[in-house]
Amino acid sequence: MDSIGGYFGLEIKPFSDHYHKKAIRFHSGRMGFEYILIARQYKKVYLPYYTCAVMLEPLQKLNIAFEFYHINKNLEPVDVPVLQEREAFVYTNYFGLKQQCVKQLAQQYGNQLIVDNAQAFFAKALPGIDALYSPRKFFGVADGCYLYCDKQLDVEFSQAFSFDRMAHLLKRTDIGAKAGYDDFKANDEALSHQPIMKMSALTEKLLKSIDYELVIETRRRNYQKVDQALRQSNQFDLTYSEDAVPMVYPFLPKQNTNLKKKLIENKIFVATYWPNVMEWCVENEWEYQLAQNTCFLPVDQRYGEREMDYMIDLILKLIK
Repeated sequence: MDSIGGYFGLEIKPFSDHYHKKAIRFHSGRMGFEYILIARQYKKVYLPYYTCAVMLEPLQKLNIAFEFYHINKNLEPVDVPVLQEREAFVYTNYFGLKQQCVKQLAQQYGNQLIVDNAQAFFAKALPGIDALYSPRKFFGVADGCYLYCDKQLDVEFSQAFSFDRMAHLLKRTDIGAKAGYDDFKANDEALSHQPIMKMSALTEKLLKSIDYELVIETRRRNYQKVDQALRQSNQFDLTYSEDAVPMVYPFLPKQNTNLKKKLIENKIFVATYWPNVMEWCVENEWEYQLAQNTCFLPVDQRYGEREMDYMIDLILKLIK
């Protein structure tokens, strides 16, 4: 039993249970990926050029061979390999919009498919298919990972702590997003080169305090509003299925207006997914253009109609 009495802690009231109730809970996405690699005893992994550099960390740590593949303008694999025994194919469910492609790859690769749902928190895991989720891409938590994997390791992992890596979340609340950005980057770096650990108690409590149905409704409504306004100016033509819950709205202007820089100057902070891609690819490759020029517009649960209208109006002015 915890202590009784004394000073008060954070008032974090449970609103619901974990969204992924049946998943294994780890401290970070790369730890979930490492768990899969160990449990399945893979000797080679195929993964997209268009992915986060941290995906290489477990592969290098375990000395597992890997090979990159390209994706097309629909964010789907090009020239997919025939897998041999103890080989895996990693596919990213980009921006929460590619669940149909995930299903097609699952038919092709079966349990040799690993689905990176870091950008697709609400996507349903498919039976027998390993899948990992990163809640910090969708919610105000410092870390955490949900993993679906039916190959269990008989190992007891220690529990992580998150209290000393919350500065970026607290600063954003108290003094604004810019003030906490360096802490945000430091938190990312702190998750590197760690042993596999279970999700922290603090992250668990925070993830149980979220109204997930409201999050789903808000993200869908915001995405549809932005898409209706910007679709004609967007190089992307991504199909939006009814069951999708988007992470962001990917917007690649039909004319090069240096839009990303201009949005940031106007305090609309659009992330780059991912800077490492511009080192792995050459300038005329599609993945390079994705990383350099795409504006990933926020459509999440923090915002409503007012913010979406402001962002849309500003973008339409900037791309004229």
